[in-house]
Amino acid sequence: MPHRTSRRTLLTATAAATVAAATGVLAAAGPASAHVTDASTDRRLRRIIAGMSLEEKVGQLFVTRVYGHSATEPDQADIDANLREIGVRTAAELVSTYHVGGIIYFAWAHNTRDPHQIADLSNGIQQAALGERSRVPLLISTDQEHGIVCRVGEPATLLPGAMALGAGGSRSDARRAAWIAGAELAALGINQNYAPDADVNVNPANPVIGVRSFGSDPQAVAELVAAQVKGYQGAGVAATAKHFPGHGDTNTDSHTGLPVIEHTRQEWEELDAPPFRAAIRARIDSVMTAHIVVPALDPSEDPATLSRPILTGILREELGYDGVVVTDSLGMEGVRTKYGDDRVPVLALLAGVDQLLNPPNLSVAYNAVLEAVRGGEISTARIEESVLRILRLKSKLGLFRDPFVSRRGVDRTVGIRKHLADADRIAERTTTLLADPGALLPLSRRTHRRLLVVGADPASPSGTTGPPTTTLAGAFTELGFSATALSTGTAPSQAKTAEAVAAAQGKDAVVVATYNVTANSAQLALVQALVATGVPVVAVAIRNPYDAAHLTGRGVAAILASYSWTDVELRAAARVMAGRARPEGRLPVPVQRADDPARVLYPVGHGLSY
Repeated sequence: MPHRTSRRTLLTATAAATVAAATGVLAAAGPASAHVTDASTDRRLRRIIAGMSLEEKVGQLFVTRVYGHSATEPDQADIDANLREIGVRTAAELVSTYHVGGIIYFAWAHNTRDPHQIADLSNGIQQAALGERSRVPLLISTDQEHGIVCRVGEPATLLPGAMALGAGGSRSDARRAAWIAGAELAALGINQNYAPDADVNVNPANPVIGVRSFGSDPQAVAELVAAQVKGYQGAGVAATAKHFPGHGDTNTDSHTGLPVIEHTRQEWEELDAPPFRAAIRARIDSVMTAHIVVPALDPSEDPATLSRPILTGILREELGYDGVVVTDSLGMEGVRTKYGDDRVPVLALLAGVDQLLNPPNLSVAYNAVLEAVRGGEISTARIEESVLRILRLKSKLGLFRDPFVSRRGVDRTVGIRKHLADADRIAERTTTLLADPGALLPLSRRTHRRLLVVGADPASPSGTTGPPTTTLAGAFTELGFSATALSTGTAPSQAKTAEAVAAAQGKDAVVVATYNVTANSAQLALVQALVATGVPVVAVAIRNPYDAAHLTGRGVAAILASYSWTDVELRAAARVMAGRARPEGRLPVPVQRADDPARVLYPVGHGLSY
């Protein structure tokens, strides 16, 4: 039965129920001092720093994008983009001109075409770095959260994202998924991953986190974050807990605006802090800042990325973290709202940041930091403090010993059969059956063999999978069904809805892939039109499980959540619907009623099986 409660009560009650357990678990996990470097290594690193020019030291603080599939011979279009945005032609020129300490890979920057190409690009970048006077290798990073944020696609192994793993509830699966992902990234020469997401998603309307979070229970999120830190770093890749101090309760996307988090200090301690504490206890290598304002933590209303009370006062001094602190992208509007692009990097360093990620204009940012040091606003000692942290991480990762990877290593690691099989099994344990009022599932080939698969076909997170309706139909066909795919989009027109209704005639069941359904959305009108045909309709929420709030009570025969639309999760959902696997996932967030958000429709832990 639905029960009545306010959203604030949901936040407070969830936190209060878990804070004691969180404290116990984290206290048992060991000391917070995660970054202990032996004295001889530190002496060696300090000698390297002493031999650097100011320009080289400042360069070490920057991690930036670069266009192209090759460090020295990118396509002409990428050369043009580099000249336009950075003032250099190639990645190699970027390294020699700005002495950058890191480069971040993006699919849209054409860095991630295929595994051998990625490995060659990484080697070319490292070769350029070792050709410099200081001979300091680079941290090469990317956002490979899996699920809906994924830069490296097939044939690399794609795994369930955070909320799917939260639905699975297995620390072992979370750690194994991170180990597979980390091992494959390391084989590609990518040595810093901006994952896991440590945000606690307590706001269903959160436009930027959502299923990137493991869930709404701080303790459950903390346990899975710690498991993934151990998985990534056990595979030789630096993990990054993000977005400190916690981006889980906002209605604003920090890419386009400056969110304000209204949590009290006590609510922050109980709701947002536990996963970051867990990451620090697990010896996390890096922590990413959030471009959010938290007045209870810093009344100046500076974004956390630029807040000394938050980054130095809380993260460094209170939580005892002495690892690398990296900003979220400095090209995001959330950090550019209050200050200009020349002030942002300076203020971030004064706040306690070590790595400045992806400034919109590298020349402006780089020269602003140089001038701040030359003018005395930032001390040389402050710069060297961050450079030492960065070099410690590079040393820990073995980059000074050997920063290169091999094509043979790629072939032995990336997308191998064992990893793919593990990904499939993990995904099966995440699919969540939310409703099955008519006991339609599992579908039988004898009675429901002819299927129509319709719905949204959002672009693949990695650019290499999908489209979802085709993937689902193909999976059903492989399982012995006769399935036809019809893409109707995220905003189906009346004509497209009519086409779907016509295509449903003579079918035994319709499977609808939904994507961020709202009360007045055309997707909901499509579902209702299909229900009106009398053919049983099964809805699969391929992103947010919150779609179920709008689908329940509409005559839909069954509702499932897959938490993402990558192939591995869709194939698992098809196997669950076909009875080849049991639905084992349990909601890691509450789904509130669409007509009364103060009432919970499906609570945390809800999930049916057969």
